[in-house]
Amino acid sequence: MDVSLADKIAPAPREVRLAGLLAGLLGAALLAFGIVLVCQPGLPGNNVFAEAGFYAAFAVAVLVCGVGLALGHTWARSPAVVVALMTAGVGWYLAVPSEQPGPGVPIIGVGLLLLVLLFRRPSRAWALGQQEGETEQEAAERGGLEGRRRGRDQDS
Repeated sequence: MDVSLADKIAPAPREVRLAGLLAGLLGAALLAFGIVLVCQPGLPGNNVFAEAGFYAAFAVAVLVCGVGLALGHTWARSPAVVVALMTAGVGWYLAVPSEQPGPGVPIIGVGLLLLVLLFRRPSRAWALGQQEGETEQEAAERGGLEGRRRGRDQDS
């Protein structure tokens, strides 16, 4: 059975890789927002550079999570869940209290889509280290992700 190089390095289902792409797009959007914030004339007394620096640092963190998921690294899943929840929260704040449903509703949708991708059955099985045809309990008894890594290392 031929296995692609990407699956040998870090096997991840399509849902996880799509979630990585989506998280990467969110990070790029945050970075663009920080740049626009610096280029836009600020109000007197506002420290625009500190705010833009926060957005830039957060954007880099989100981009790293997106790249990690796209490359199939399990460590990136939990931070990506936090990013998805924050994204949905920001969208809700825009849509309801700020009364801007135009940008708010799509942002809620992006956050929820990211959550769905990260919690679909193939994504959960990947994060738990399940092998094909194995239950979650069997994967836990085998050692989950660490057991899968040990088995892969023994095969090579």
